[in-house]
Amino acid sequence: MSSLKITNISNKNNNSGAVISGISTVSSGNFTLPSGTTGQRVGIESGSLRYNTTDNILEFYTGTSWLAISQTSTSLFSRGLFGGGLVSPALQNVIDFITIATTGNATDFGDLTVARRSLAACSSSTRGVFGGGYAPSYTNTIDFITIATTGNATDFGDLTVARPSLASCSSSTRGVFGGGLTVPTESNVIDYLTIATTGNATDFGDLTSGRRTPAACSSSTRGVFSGGYNPTITNIIDYITIASVGNAIDFGDLTAASRTQGGCSSSTRGVFGGGLAGPAVVNTIDFITIATTGNATDFGDLTDARYLLAACSSSTRGVFGGGYSPSKSIMDYITIASVGNATSFGDLSAARAYLAACSSNHGGLL
Repeated sequence: MSSLKITNISNKNNNSGAVISGISTVSSGNFTLPSGTTGQRVGIESGSLRYNTTDNILEFYTGTSWLAISQTSTSLFSRGLFGGGLVSPALQNVIDFITIATTGNATDFGDLTVARRSLAACSSSTRGVFGGGYAPSYTNTIDFITIATTGNATDFGDLTVARPSLASCSSSTRGVFGGGLTVPTESNVIDYLTIATTGNATDFGDLTSGRRTPAACSSSTRGVFSGGYNPTITNIIDYITIASVGNAIDFGDLTAASRTQGGCSSSTRGVFGGGLAGPAVVNTIDFITIATTGNATDFGDLTDARYLLAACSSSTRGVFGGGYSPSKSIMDYITIASVGNATSFGDLSAARAYLAACSSNHGGLL
């Protein structure tokens, strides 16, 4: 790992500042920070600063974990990604991206390692992770992308159980995948991974009941899974503490039993939109306060009723994209801290359902 070298940093009037003992100077006004790979990180004390050559980002040490200093870690520059899905009859490997604070159509980012549908996604501020799905059989594939760049995904490792129709949430360091469909029944499996590294997922615990097609969101400490199907549509909401391991605990109920929703969050509020409520395709949006327990409350309506959609968020805005009723390319957005109906955002690169989404500044990040 390279050492810090600062030389002759000039002020705004182009006058040289004081020379700090033991540090040389340069006239350019630039300085070289310590740098190295993710694996070479050493947190000596809170406030340690370095450049991460694995993810190409500036980061600092809080005393317990490394966090990114990057445009992509602020609400203004938050990037959302939508990956995979189905454009009937073809499975998709496409990844689109948007800038969440703006509106407009999505832009091509790259491709997943495997074309698939019914997958799940989670993220840190720098890295997005896509796991599971149907491709065209049940898969345990996990792959990742660096959010601030564009390009194709890279293999990360494997889930503990191959399954589609699962959900995922994350903190700034850990991604958690829950539920899904296994042969011959719905799964209650929860597994987790450390987002900054690569490798196979590890068993976390169990959901309160096995189910497929739940939705999920998180704060920086708590993950929440809502709805799903087994063997009927359910209104269950349960939660986990992301930094620990163990079984999920009952949180409360959705306003109506629903499955195939999209879920997103700020650091305090979780939002679930769309889905199937019995045979009906709905535009309903519910919200919860993540730090408490209790039943969900009505938030408003999506611009269009649909199911099998995905959602991502910044710390202030949620974006719902894609879905089926029939297949949709539309995206719409909400302001998470308020209540009210969603507003049109733009379109995905193609109309598709069964997709997954993540972002660089969601509610699970510090």
